[in-house]
Amino acid sequence: MEKLNIGIILGSTRQGRVSPQVGKWAKEIADKRGDANYEILDIADFKLPFLGEGTGNEPGLKAWSEKLTSLDGFVFIVSEYNHSISGALKNALDSARDEWNNKAAGIISYGSTGGARAAEHLRGILGELLVADVRVHPTLSLFTDFTNFSEFTPSDLHENNVNLMLEQVIAWSGALKTLRK
Repeated sequence: MEKLNIGIILGSTRQGRVSPQVGKWAKEIADKRGDANYEILDIADFKLPFLGEGTGNEPGLKAWSEKLTSLDGFVFIVSEYNHSISGALKNALDSARDEWNNKAAGIISYGSTGGARAAEHLRGILGELLVADVRVHPTLSLFTDFTNFSEFTPSDLHENNVNLMLEQVIAWSGALKTLRK
């Protein structure tokens, strides 16, 4: 059976962001499983124009669309800014449409309240894009899982939750792949 392709999407582009640390950690856990091909997608690398600006032919838009099309599911690394997701992530979500449809996603969030409010906003957006988000949702606290709010030092208990989330992402991604054939 062919392995599924799962993108780990870094949802922040801000200076000093910690999403690359969290994404690397999540990928290390995922790679140990051997059940899918996992890759990190940094939305900053695509240099997406704001929705409605530009010509619509920017190279980043085409590359973003092609990358999303090639994936069966996603894990979003979501930081909470002002009780929601970052503007860059919202723009990245809105910069594609059909490429998201009938795929599954897990969410790993972080913030002062574990990023829970951002994750809830993301769930509503994913529903509109026909992405099935899974139930298990690892939440990371800026107070206990980061040193000086900048160095990621996760508690060991989070690894189990990430694995449970990935089990659900793989199961749903595989089931939804049948709808896309």
